[in-house]
This record gives sequence, C-alpha cells and structure tokens, in this order.
Amino acid sequence: MIYLILFYEFFKVGLFSIGGGMATVPFLMELADKYPWFTKQELANMIAISESTPGPIGINMATYAGYQAAGIPGALTATLSLVFPTMVIIILVAKFMSDFSENKYVRAAFYGIRPMIAALIGYAVWQIAVISFADTTSGKAILRFPSILICAAVFALLQIKQLKKLHPIIWIACGAVLGILFQL
Repeated sequence: MIYLILFYEFFKVGLFSIGGGMATVPFLMELADKYPWFTKQELANMIAISESTPGPIGINMATYAGYQAAGIPGALTATLSLVFPTMVIIILVAKFMSDFSENKYVRAAFYGIRPMIAALIGYAVWQIAVISFADTTSGKAILRFPSILICAAVFALLQIKQLKKLHPIIWIACGAVLGILFQL
C-alpha cells in the first residue's frame, strides 16, 4: 500500500510542478503536513543540500521521502513516479512543439504560465525564508538574526560584479562555515 501512496503523491508532484525543482517546494510542503516522511525543517535542510549536490530538489526529496517511508524500494518508487510525467510530457512536447511554437494560443498559454511559475517559486522562497529566519518551535516566531545577517550579507556581496562569478558551491560552503560558527 505504501508504494501506491508514494507513486500517487510523487506522480502528482511531477505532473503539476511546472517550472523546475523549486516549483516542487509548495507540493513538498503539503506532503510534509500530510505524511510522516519528512518535516518542513528536513525539507529546508534538503533544499540546502540539494543546492550543493547534483539533481533537482524534487528528485532529491522524492528519493529521501521514499527511502524514509519504505527503504530502497520506496526511494525508487517515489523517484521514478516523480520523473515519469515529465518524461512523457517532454516526449510529447518535443514531438509537437515545432509544429505549434508559433501558434498564438500556445504563445498565449506560455505568457500566462511564466508568471504563475514565478508565483510558485516566490511562495517556495517565502516558505524557506520563514523556516530559515524564524524559530517557530515555541509557537511564537522568534527571529534568527544570524540567519538574516548571513542572507543579507550574501545578497549584498552578490551585487558586486566580480563576486557574481563565484561558483554557487563557494557560497554554500561559506554559509555552512558561518552556520557552524554561529551555532557554536
């Protein structure tokens, strides 16, 4: 039964999370509320890990949640069910896109899809910001000033042209070091 649930839930995530890995976050937040496979805090940690490892967040979380729920077979079930809709859609798009790319309805649909994707990603950013910047375990939101300081500093540094060229892994490693220093 658990394999059917994993397949169903991650198939839905794969089918409806248009816009890439970060677009899966709202769906994953919902799964964190619905099932004991992972918590929102674990999701935030996995997002951080996923940004420093190969593979999109959705696939990494599907593998993690599936493993938590049912071991290696669960990990395979959740991961494959997440990518299955995308594979089918990409095959269909590749077959028909060249025929319809100039169609006014197709162009109009993409015109509407892009801001919807931006909203989904913005919502995911908001959820991650709440988890990162506030400790809500006591029932009240207590701001985590070191986290806010790290984010603001990195954002400011990324405005410098030469620093924009640094590989993201350098920023992630610096964040890890700062996190360790602030937590000691």
